[in-house]
Amino acid sequence: MLTALTNGTIYTGAQVIRNKTLLTEQGKIAALVNPAEVPAHAAVTDCTGSIIAPGLLDLQIYGGGGYLFAAKRSPEALNAMAQALVKSGTTGFLLTLATDSMEVFHECIRIVRDHPHPAVLGMHLEGPYINPAKKGAHPVQHIKRPARDEVEGLLAAAGGVVKMITVAPEMCDPAILRWLDAQGIVLSAGHSNATFAEAMDGFQNGVRAVTHLFNAMSSLHHRDTGLPGATFRDGSVYASIIADNIHVDDNALIISKKVMGHRLFLITDAVEANDTWPAHHVAQEDRFTLPDGTLSGSRLTLLRAVQRCVEHAGIPLEEALRMATVYPATLMGLKDRGRIEPGCRADLVVFDPQYKVQKVFVAGTQQ
Repeated sequence: MLTALTNGTIYTGAQVIRNKTLLTEQGKIAALVNPAEVPAHAAVTDCTGSIIAPGLLDLQIYGGGGYLFAAKRSPEALNAMAQALVKSGTTGFLLTLATDSMEVFHECIRIVRDHPHPAVLGMHLEGPYINPAKKGAHPVQHIKRPARDEVEGLLAAAGGVVKMITVAPEMCDPAILRWLDAQGIVLSAGHSNATFAEAMDGFQNGVRAVTHLFNAMSSLHHRDTGLPGATFRDGSVYASIIADNIHVDDNALIISKKVMGHRLFLITDAVEANDTWPAHHVAQEDRFTLPDGTLSGSRLTLLRAVQRCVEHAGIPLEEALRMATVYPATLMGLKDRGRIEPGCRADLVVFDPQYKVQKVFVAGTQQ
């Protein structure tokens, strides 16, 4: 069916377009045309006063719709999580697992592999190959160094569903990092106590991103700038950031954006309340913590993170949207998402000037 989205301001990822109509057909972006050129048989959706943007992409999220997936491991939980995220404007996400036992990892991978959902881009394993000195909310008893046979078995079982792995580069054999990179896994440095030199070595051995910049990593110190300094210094590595003024202060967001430009992208790192070990997340007013108060996750949606970038960090809306669409898509090699251009998937979010979601489309179908 041919669908026409009219009267909205279109943020394509490359430019801002007014007084045009967006056409979608067979799940893809068909064209941007003048209103008078809309075919008579098109189904028209009026978006007056709203912004039309590519569906948002979250590369690190653990739960939604009342489910923390690692604790409620089932196809039903996966579907409920995906539906809730889509309604918030996030049309693509990496379902993320924190450090846990290999048994839990394999069970979760099997469910995601065997029950595909159009919004699930794959999985992000945050751990267990991290540094216990920067474990944050991760259970220390499952943290380990990677062994080649274990990693090979994990990826073989995944059947391509694992797309990203967060590692502490100083805890990993460089040969394993290079092997994972060769398998097409996006390696991200996080929960790491790496020195500047160790971080730069990791980048040379296949690490292409950094997980939640500043959180659970070596500090930006003037005598050794650690992982944050290496991230700033390197010209190609990307970094995710949690823009909630809790995980990082707004000034850290502002400085990071000025230094990194297009290499900085948004994630939510969002979890759901859960009262079972090891993922015991307690809901606070504006965040989640462990029972001892350790920060364990956000209560963000990705659209709220975009809003914070605009209203508190002075980032123009078109650039803040790119931080949640174009840049994560580029890192993950997703050529058909994160942009509004002919041939791309018609994954779209329509929201008003107050950042309230009005409509969401996944592959051209309104949700």
